[in-house]
Amino acid sequence: MPESPTSPPTSPLPGSPTNNATPPSPVSAFLRATVLFAAFLALQLVLFKSLLTFPSSRFLPAPRRSNSTWANGAVDDAEECKAGLIYVYDLPPEFNHDLVAHCDRLWPWYSFCPYLSNGGLGRPAAEVPALSAVVPNASLPNWYNTDQFPLEVIVHRRLLSHRCRTIDASLATAFYVPFYAGLDVGSHLWGPNSTVADRDRAGARLLRWLRGQPFFAKSGGWDHFITLGRITWDFRRYGADGWGTNLVLMPGMENVTRLVIEGDRLDPLDVGVPYPTGFHPRRAADVRAWQEHVLSLDRRNLFGFAGAPRSGFPDDFRDVLLEECEDAGSDRCRAVDCRGTRCNDDGAAVMRLFMGSRFCLQPRGDSFTRRSLFDCMVAGAVPVLFWRRTAYDAYRWFLPRGEEGEWSVFIDRRALRVGNVSVRDVLEGYSERRVRRMRERVVEMIPRLVYGSSPDGLGDGMDDALDVALGGVLKRFRHRRWSIGHEELELNLSQLELNFSTSWIESNYFCGLFTFTVTIFVGFREHCSRAPAWAFGRWGTTTAWQQQNDDASNF
Repeated sequence: MPESPTSPPTSPLPGSPTNNATPPSPVSAFLRATVLFAAFLALQLVLFKSLLTFPSSRFLPAPRRSNSTWANGAVDDAEECKAGLIYVYDLPPEFNHDLVAHCDRLWPWYSFCPYLSNGGLGRPAAEVPALSAVVPNASLPNWYNTDQFPLEVIVHRRLLSHRCRTIDASLATAFYVPFYAGLDVGSHLWGPNSTVADRDRAGARLLRWLRGQPFFAKSGGWDHFITLGRITWDFRRYGADGWGTNLVLMPGMENVTRLVIEGDRLDPLDVGVPYPTGFHPRRAADVRAWQEHVLSLDRRNLFGFAGAPRSGFPDDFRDVLLEECEDAGSDRCRAVDCRGTRCNDDGAAVMRLFMGSRFCLQPRGDSFTRRSLFDCMVAGAVPVLFWRRTAYDAYRWFLPRGEEGEWSVFIDRRALRVGNVSVRDVLEGYSERRVRRMRERVVEMIPRLVYGSSPDGLGDGMDDALDVALGGVLKRFRHRRWSIGHEELELNLSQLELNFSTSWIESNYFCGLFTFTVTIFVGFREHCSRAPAWAFGRWGTTTAWQQQNDDASNF
């Protein structure tokens, strides 16, 4: 049977399948461009937010600048000030200069002016007959009749001409506030008409002034320090009518470091520094000469004690020590009883006593530490302590911790009071060789316990008490700056990590959106691939895909 002739193909009916490729739709191109643009915007958003959270440069090191901004000329060796520079505030004169100018009004009993002469060092020993009789001629230029309370003036004078002082506050590591707080409060402590408001007035005015200074406002005072020339309890008034001023507890002092002759061991901002003694060497050679002198002295007394029982305190511990000295005999102990006038000879009797003794007894006084502790050690005698807070816990930057037995003796005051031990028995238990080693150790420590008279310090690599204090302050402030910067860096890094996490989520969101869009697009394209050519005629375009379908229809 003959085959039927092949019929010509007809055009595909609507909805019939086709094997031709899917045409690129203008809709798909639009969607593709939209998705790419959205992804680009998302990436820019992530990068922008990340840049905003880059760690702050506030605590990064300042760029090195010319030494021409240093107050006392360029330093030949920058290593001398590698610890940092110090900025000294120029306070209104009411906070320092005016107090010195009215020195005759500071004390109710006598004029304080002689003790504030020579920048707080007092009169030269050569002008004080009692002192000049005790100090050898070679060392006489280094000795002064120094009171125990002028530290604020001494430190201010030294810092004004210090080699590491800067007049550009932006370069400073530390800021010194030269307020003579001790002189100010001392003028109000015993006045018959003095009030609490009088004692607080200057401190409140100072802090009001400080809060207006940009660098204090910026740091909150954590890189500022002040000197307090009286014990800390004179600046910590408890109660409405208590003793002293309220300076330390005033708002604004929360972060300020305080160099104080006796601090509160529970307050880390109180840094105990040595009481001023009468020895103010000009250079390192003067210290060495004095060290040789006190080591060569013939010390006939095993121990000595200078002091007087506090009136109104029955059975005061200083009474116990006077009895101990009496019981030991004049060949073993000598005492200077300050109940009379024997201690009113500008310190000569006390220095003579300590320079002739191997040990010196150091009980607490009105506070835990007396200036006598430092007079004793400068004289080359070994201190005997009865309270740890007298020295061990109070002057950590100056007295070696963990080595107390090398330079001091500690006796339990309770055991001594009840008669279980005696001072003589304890001290006679030390061999002559051991005593010599202890005395040598004390003499070795002398430079760190005195305040030199030269603006440039002792030189020759020898640090005096002020050098030690400034070194500790600068180290503390550098550590604080690093800690604050580190904390801020960690905070910013955490924020950066959070932002990156957020960006990751956002990126995944956009990726998901993009994937979803592509999926829809592919599905749409797949659907369109099954559509007849006429379905695209509505778009008003003739494409190669349509031409291909037209050609196929001719077979």
